[in-house]
Amino acid sequence: MIGLWLADGRLTLRRDLPEPAPGPGESLIRPLLRGICSTDHQLVDGLYSFTGVPGHEFVGVVESGPPDLVGQCVVAEINLPCGQCPRCRGGLTKHCANRQAVGIHGRNGAFAEWLAVPTANLHLVPAGVTPEQAVFTEPLAAALEIQEQMAIGPADRVLVIGDGKLGQLIAQSLRPTGCRLVVLGRHPSKLDHLAQLGIATLSAPPSAPADFDVVVECTGTGAGFTLARTAVRPRGTIVLKSTYRGSVAVDLSAIVVDEVRLLGSRCGPFDRALALLAAGTLDLGYLIDSIYPLQDAVSAFARSRERGVGTGSV
Repeated sequence: MIGLWLADGRLTLRRDLPEPAPGPGESLIRPLLRGICSTDHQLVDGLYSFTGVPGHEFVGVVESGPPDLVGQCVVAEINLPCGQCPRCRGGLTKHCANRQAVGIHGRNGAFAEWLAVPTANLHLVPAGVTPEQAVFTEPLAAALEIQEQMAIGPADRVLVIGDGKLGQLIAQSLRPTGCRLVVLGRHPSKLDHLAQLGIATLSAPPSAPADFDVVVECTGTGAGFTLARTAVRPRGTIVLKSTYRGSVAVDLSAIVVDEVRLLGSRCGPFDRALALLAAGTLDLGYLIDSIYPLQDAVSAFARSRERGVGTGSV
């Protein structure tokens, strides 16, 4: 089997990978498209320990599994909980201490000709949703998780820091709430797209404390967090939506004094993401920079590292 292999911080295209053998309750998926995100690059850079086939954003076709699913276009949730630990029994399956994560931890991902995933993790792609749209299901679900964790409405002033793929999806998913939304970014073309959608943008930080009710930090950088801290009002909320590459110096006393809430936010609801895709209200085409065949996956990763590039799909 052809697939992308990550080992010791190096990506190589291999043609000798064993084909996955689905276990009980699993289905075999043939990926149609795979997305590349910052988590994939962090794996390559060694931020997390992983050896295997990367890739957790994907859409594919069921090759083997339940008869009613074979031939269907699907996406898959990436967390594989054990189902037995106290966290799982308490409903915290996303935080299972023994979990695997497709293409991230303990489980081969989608940058290969086939992959096996639990059938229970599969979601049918609605009619009318193209593979080029469905490949955004996982990051869009992550964007929607914010609204699962807190209510946001027309009275809220919301700042999104970062205009990368996740920041763009968060902004578009927040737009229907009617909140007073502003996106701060550094890529003119991406900000222009948001402006065309009626979303206010900034290319430089506010010169004075902005008193936003909610600040969503999508950059995963110390500078981004510092900016979020200066932009949020007392008793406001900072949503941390990206993993950080290292330690970040934080003035915790100021957070205590201002009673600021820090909210970590990770994977989200696939059903809501697919419904939003099916509604046809999102503008996603510009988020795909280019599409590569699987054989050129190493080049796709290199392209997606270039500054200002959106998603490279394979």
